[in-house]
Amino acid sequence: MALSILNNIASLAAQNQLSVTQTNLQKTLFQLSSGSRINSGADDAAGLAIANGLQANVSALNQSVMNSNTGVGALQVADGALAQVTTLLNRAVTLATESANGTVGANQRTALQAEYSQIQQEIDRIGNTTSYNGTLIFNGNGMDIFLSDAVNSSHIQANSINLTSSGLVSAAGQSASINATAAAAANDTVTIGNTVYTFVDGANANAAAVTTMAVADQTGATAQTSNIAAGTGAVKVLIDSNSTESLQTRIANTLANLVAAVNAGPGAGVVYQAGGNANPDASGQSSGMQATFSATAAGIALGASNGLASNATGDVAIAASNAAFVLVGGDVAGTGMLANAQTGTNLSSAASAQTALTAINAAIQTIAGDRGNIGAVINRLQAASNVMTNQVQNLTSAEDGIMAADIPSAVANLSRYTILNQSGISALAQANSAQQSVLTLLR
Repeated sequence: MALSILNNIASLAAQNQLSVTQTNLQKTLFQLSSGSRINSGADDAAGLAIANGLQANVSALNQSVMNSNTGVGALQVADGALAQVTTLLNRAVTLATESANGTVGANQRTALQAEYSQIQQEIDRIGNTTSYNGTLIFNGNGMDIFLSDAVNSSHIQANSINLTSSGLVSAAGQSASINATAAAAANDTVTIGNTVYTFVDGANANAAAVTTMAVADQTGATAQTSNIAAGTGAVKVLIDSNSTESLQTRIANTLANLVAAVNAGPGAGVVYQAGGNANPDASGQSSGMQATFSATAAGIALGASNGLASNATGDVAIAASNAAFVLVGGDVAGTGMLANAQTGTNLSSAASAQTALTAINAAIQTIAGDRGNIGAVINRLQAASNVMTNQVQNLTSAEDGIMAADIPSAVANLSRYTILNQSGISALAQANSAQQSVLTLLR
């Protein structure tokens, strides 16, 4: 090899090797300081992609475990509340059994009924106020627990419970609603229970009441015929056609007139031809464009018909002859957990106390079934939590195998590259000084 002063090849080689050594030394120091084998995508692109996917799995599973635990907590709150309701109903059994005894006097039954009423009110309070994390437990919406590993997901659902004492209050309580979607026309009908309600305007009123009808037509009043036998015949309901009012107001007034006819009360204005009978099968109330009708004791016997759900019991039968009214809900109270206790009344007599006793026992059985369902869901959530915890452990182990630095190997590399770095610097110094020997040829 010729002795040259143009380029110092030995120095360049020493520089290149020193650069490689310093890069490896820096990478080793990064691994030791962070504990991670991969500190950038350049360290291991494929390994980083796999590890990030595993980290996403672990994050989703950890949150799913928390979701499961909060679900267990909410269900335990529900179970505790139902346990107290069972205690209250057991006390109600005692009261009903005592009242059913023929040796109990009227004053004693009054006292028994007073305590029984307090039990009913407390059951309603529990149903209306029991909550978890600001959400009501017994709102009838059920509970949906979402579980995921960031790739696949599943739902665990708890049965909806609508806790109410309605079945212990009276035989009434079942209800259904209609919405007014358009203005009623003359001769449109709505059948509620066994009574047909026909909508009329002033021109279609009977001759004896044309003047009264005309006045009522401007005030949105109720028009109903008199002497309607219970559960039979037809009732006239005045259409509010006041042109100075908005369409929504006229429809709401007409619907209010229908409710007034059902209740045999005043409508939105003057009562037309008062003296009609209230509907024996239902009572009603209106709110804007919707009216809700609740079954009376007689209405319970109607069962489901006229478009209501076939599995409903004790509903108000409602049907309309036109598209102006749409059935929007049936068996509202019947979805509650005490739906089977609809025959319960009070403890005012030995006979009613015996009837109430049957209703209370049915309610106890219903609640026992609900508590069993809650317990089954709690067990399932706990099992799912255990599985997910095991997944987290194993996925974390797999992710650690990819990302974690091998500390003993990294320490050995540190010693190796430190020595190489020092020797490389010395070699570079020697290479830089080697060319100075050319000067001896010029002396």
